[in-house]
Amino acid sequence: MIGIRREDKSKWEARVPLVPQDVRGLIADHALAFQVQTSPIRVFREEEYRAAGAAVVDDLRESSIIIGVKEIPPDLLEAGKTYVFFSHTIKRQPVNMPMLRRLVELGCTLIDYERITDEAGRRLVFFGRYAGLAGMIDALWALGQRLSFEGVPNPFSEVRRAYAYDNVEHAKREIAAVGEKIRQDGLSESLRPLVCGFAGYGNVSQGAQEIYDLLPVREVAPDELKKVPRSATECLKVVFREEHLAERVDGGAFELQDYYDHPEGYRSRFFGYVHDLTILMNTIYWEPKYPRLVTCAQVRELFEGAERPRLRVIGDITCDIEGSIECTVRATDPGDPVYVYEPESGRVRSGLAGDGPVILAVDILPCELPVDSSTHFGQALSPFMPALARADFGGELAASGLSPELQRATIVYKGELTAPYRYLESEIR
Repeated sequence: MIGIRREDKSKWEARVPLVPQDVRGLIADHALAFQVQTSPIRVFREEEYRAAGAAVVDDLRESSIIIGVKEIPPDLLEAGKTYVFFSHTIKRQPVNMPMLRRLVELGCTLIDYERITDEAGRRLVFFGRYAGLAGMIDALWALGQRLSFEGVPNPFSEVRRAYAYDNVEHAKREIAAVGEKIRQDGLSESLRPLVCGFAGYGNVSQGAQEIYDLLPVREVAPDELKKVPRSATECLKVVFREEHLAERVDGGAFELQDYYDHPEGYRSRFFGYVHDLTILMNTIYWEPKYPRLVTCAQVRELFEGAERPRLRVIGDITCDIEGSIECTVRATDPGDPVYVYEPESGRVRSGLAGDGPVILAVDILPCELPVDSSTHFGQALSPFMPALARADFGGELAASGLSPELQRATIVYKGELTAPYRYLESEIR
């Protein structure tokens, strides 16, 4: 029996790992059995799951496999069960180590969506595009609100937060209308040139660019930024790759694989571009072994001059706390999505007021587009469900019947960290 749990990490978390249509198909085609836990916030109604053939229950005691979206509180874990969700543990995140420790103590199995990959390491089940879509919508909203706060007339004041739209297509129509207004009326002189920089080029970045490209956009190369005339009336786009983010300490030529293998031999070179950006969208995967994109000291340098910097908004979609964007000092939620980092004091102020960049740091961005993001996610997850349901967890992992993709994603197997994740042992002792 597979149980779909209620989400309880945030009142905004209305997503599901499988939508009713997915459940209906898996029951009809593979004779799987489902229980769906009651929830007051789920975007799909319980009646829809009943109609699909699932049982709706208050608890999932009869389900041996439990799937969800976000982390599960340690006191809700049950002995011997298999759990599938985003655990946010592989970077040794301290906040989730008690949960990981409890999974081990209870003899559970943990499969993490983030680690479901093909042989080349490419992720197969993800919300990334929708994090990018929602993040860019919210960043344009934040830009409009900040400019209005400063008294600068601007067309972005008409953009709403992502959750205020019915779906992605609704948001796209309204932002395209903003783009048409810019084409007709142009941008005020104080906004020229308006430049949005995208750090990264993967699924998250592509989702964010999909929204930004609804505006009258012209793309420029990073090294052309300094040559852009201040009279430019388009919305400019710059995409930064690894070679724009870091350089070798010894002055040698940048080599991508060497950067991944030996990041200690590289330092950040990104700050030279930040002066020319209006919006910075951070969409890259980051670990502490890599150089930061922007440090707190650099933000302080940027804002200590007499002239107001161009940078208004940092959309930190990756939301690594004090990570690649060091002034991302806390995560936010859709109800209170932004704060201003004041570089002189190092303090943050919730909202849009303050002397510093507006930081958008919502760590559950896809939940603002719950129907679209859940539908996409469920389509990617469904093919893995039959093998998961029929797996034999009595023996070794290699003989369990789990697909290679799910085996790679197994962090804990019957209460023991699997070989690729034994580096976490010191964190849960």
